[in-house]
Amino acid sequence: MAAPAERRRFLRAADIPNLICVARIILIWPILVALIAGEYPLALGLILVAGLSDGLDGFLAKRFNWQSRLGGLLDPLADKALLVSMFVALSMTGLVPVWLTAVVIVRDLVIVSGGVLYQWLVEPVQPEPSVASKINTGIQLLYVLAVISHRTVGMPPPEFLVIAGAGVFVTSTVSGLDYVVRWSDRALRSRR
Repeated sequence: MAAPAERRRFLRAADIPNLICVARIILIWPILVALIAGEYPLALGLILVAGLSDGLDGFLAKRFNWQSRLGGLLDPLADKALLVSMFVALSMTGLVPVWLTAVVIVRDLVIVSGGVLYQWLVEPVQPEPSVASKINTGIQLLYVLAVISHRTVGMPPPEFLVIAGAGVFVTSTVSGLDYVVRWSDRALRSRR
């Protein structure tokens, strides 16, 4: 029996946001190479392309209702993989304190581990980033861009980097705890 025409197509328009997201994941490697090599203007350009792709895949998914469970998992994975990778690369070059990178990584490990446990022990996880998590992602991105920009053109001033780094620490801690509390409560309620 022949498959319907919809199933025979290799690529559907609804897959475009996911493909853009995969392209953003692929961009991580050249960004890391540029950062480690000290090619900061190139790294900034590639990060800009990654940011534009993030906006584009989100716009397409919402505007044309091309949202999927895979996209709901891929998008935050791409964002976190890019940010964590940049933190690691910038720590390797001495531009970001190792302890701050450790805070970012531990927060993400706690969230991913909690999600895996929730999926395994309770029910399928429905990705839904909290407001605290969105703020944290924004501040992490602002900090990374500020560090690279400071290294490239001397701006923003070092005081801004200290304040933004403190913001990363505070929002990483708060959003990590927020996930633990919210998902623990949800797990307890669903077990009753």
